Amino acid sequence: MDEDVLTTLKILIIGESGVGKSSLLLRFTDDTFDPELAATIGVDFKVKTISVDGNKAKLAIWENREVDRNEGLKFARKHSMLFIEASAKTCDGVQCAFEELVEKIIQTPGLWESETQNKGVKLSHREEGHGAGACSGYCSVL
Repeated sequence: MDEDVLTTLKILIIGESGVGKSSLLLRFTDDTFDPELAATIGVDFKVKTISVDGNKAKLAIWENREVDRNEGLKFARKHSMLFIEASAKTCDGVQCAFEELVEKIIQTPGLWESETQNKGVKLSHREEGHGAGACSGYCSVL
């Protein structure tokens, strides 16, 4: 880890197909927007270091999950997580969304301190009588 970086956070961007998850990733990491960007096949990944309230955090950001808005909102509420919307096209709320996320995580040391390694949020959850959800896999906070 870089000497002046407090922590490295793994972030997973989820959303409906075609809503601009890759565009959001590129807008935040490279400050670019391409209206002709092709759909992601597989996984897109970028790294960016940001400073929030004097603390530097390295963000490892993945974009590869398709989840409709209502599923994402329900998932966030169930797990007491932030549900943040932003526009890569207009740049509205992009920087603020990532800064708010990092700020909330830094304010909750149990989410990123080293003794919490191998903990995280399990993204797959099947309710009785329902098929597999669109979320699957494991999203570790560290």
